[in-house]
Amino acid sequence: MQITQSLHTAILVTDLERSEYFYGKVLGLSKVDRTLKYPGAWYQVGNYQIHLIVAPSTPTDNQNQKLGRNPHVAFSVTDLNIAQQELLNQNYPIQASASGRAALFTQDPDGNIIELSQGNGT
Repeated sequence: MQITQSLHTAILVTDLERSEYFYGKVLGLSKVDRTLKYPGAWYQVGNYQIHLIVAPSTPTDNQNQKLGRNPHVAFSVTDLNIAQQELLNQNYPIQASASGRAALFTQDPDGNIIELSQGNGT
């Protein structure tokens, strides 16, 4: 087997409107059309997609206080300082990366962890 590309990540959300605001407005991702017959929303990030899927609850029992040591989705940003200020302006939690690299962690309204990294984030 040879995997050639990551296609999407599915994220469970409990309130689609609230999550669409976070992913579409706060993170600025582009929404794409979807034809599936269950509640959700798809967002495009380059050749990759984020699939929000509505569920009655979300399994966001983050075990580690260091957010980056829990399951998370990572995005590259052009300016980490601007991203941090936008999150703070809208009262989203942030935590600097414990590794010391240019990255921060936040959580969507359901507690799903999002990493934002300056550059490629490796």
